[in-house]
Amino acid sequence: MLDGFTAETLARFQFAFTVSFHIIFPSFSIGLASYLAVLNALWLKTRDQTYLTLFNYWKKIFAVAFGMGVVSGIVMSYQFGTNWSVFSDRTGPILGPLMAYEILSAFFLEAGFLGIMLFGRNRVGDKLHMFATGMVAFGTLMSATWILSVNSWMQTPAGYSINEVGQFVPEDWWEIVFNPSFPYRLTHMVLAAYLTTALVVVGAGAYHFLKGDADKPSRKMFSMGMWMLVIVTPLQIFAGDLHGLNTYEHQPQKVMAMEGHYDSYPEGAPLILFGIPNEEEKRIDYAIEIPKLSSLILKHDLNAPLDGLDTIADEDEPPVTIVFFSFRIMIGIGFAMLGLGLWSLWSRWSGTLYTSKWLHRASFAMGPMGFVAVLAGWVTTEVGRQPFTVYGLMRTSESLAPVAAPAVAASLIAFIVVYFFVFGAGTFYLLRMMGVPPTDQKKIGLREGPMRGTGLHPAGPRTSQPAEQVT
Repeated sequence: MLDGFTAETLARFQFAFTVSFHIIFPSFSIGLASYLAVLNALWLKTRDQTYLTLFNYWKKIFAVAFGMGVVSGIVMSYQFGTNWSVFSDRTGPILGPLMAYEILSAFFLEAGFLGIMLFGRNRVGDKLHMFATGMVAFGTLMSATWILSVNSWMQTPAGYSINEVGQFVPEDWWEIVFNPSFPYRLTHMVLAAYLTTALVVVGAGAYHFLKGDADKPSRKMFSMGMWMLVIVTPLQIFAGDLHGLNTYEHQPQKVMAMEGHYDSYPEGAPLILFGIPNEEEKRIDYAIEIPKLSSLILKHDLNAPLDGLDTIADEDEPPVTIVFFSFRIMIGIGFAMLGLGLWSLWSRWSGTLYTSKWLHRASFAMGPMGFVAVLAGWVTTEVGRQPFTVYGLMRTSESLAPVAAPAVAASLIAFIVVYFFVFGAGTFYLLRMMGVPPTDQKKIGLREGPMRGTGLHPAGPRTSQPAEQVT
């Protein structure tokens, strides 16, 4: 023990710290890769210079984000062999192949076609370049599929048996990969990635508007991002509801913590909008609630009974305070996205989409909120699974390697220092690139040579006019 912190606590904090950094980048690159594929397809279909300008603008941002995501992900895998070697040994026969499939399919697909997407437009034909761009987008989705399969199996294990030495061994790979929570988690995460990217695109466009750079590419990407919010946010709310029902079926105590239900309700449970969990006395202080609405949401019956945490052994309860607040942060941001999308519809109808300063200020403020929502969602998911690593079967305390607290503390401090220096610099660079208008490609090193057979430069036709005047 180190000043009150056990090796388990420090190891958990270290993994939470590194995974929080890591998830930021895939949640952006998944959506951005698909956005690049759409932009490239629109350029090929219409030959509208705006789409090519935006493609060249966002591809460099994607490359930096993708690289930081890869580096931050590699660090996490080492922790399985150091701090969590017991967990790795017992779950390795199942989780090892799943993670290997992610490398052999998704990562190789991304890495194989990334160079063509970034640098091959003038070296290969349009069809091959479009194919490469599509494969990068497909690879990011495949990567999410395998990683979500791994995490979902830990949440709702299926298709396994336990051998004589305590290892989880596969019995049915179909059940392992497509475990009960996998379809819901995958849908929820992919939609979250698209919304996160849409908010970044919208926020960047709004920043340019507020700085007086309302060029055509900025207007186009702002408009496209807003359409994504309008269409995908309701789908995400619906998918989240289905995910919640699935979680209630397979992990009821997680939902009890999310809802703040310390006590059982024999006839209609309220929806607690806000309050302060009191874990010592097991109640929600200063609760603001809507009677019976939780029963309606979870069981589609106003008077349906709901069990509370009083039916769960104390040692099996998740940390209620963290889960309670992280869940509300995620939900609150989700409805803020919906509100922003509806506001954009009204502004589009009234002809003020590109001139409404208040809409642009709100859009700029919402730019990073997708990342906050993703982090809040993952905190809800992972902390709500505690005290288990494999839900109901393997406790976190049983998963820890025989490491000393000072050793874990030293590596944790090193991670914090290096991460804030390296990824802080990378994030600052990303923000600098997004702060440059799309028409000013030269400032972020994106100007390419002439495109074969078109007589065009990516920034515009070969004329004496500045690119800004052309686009």
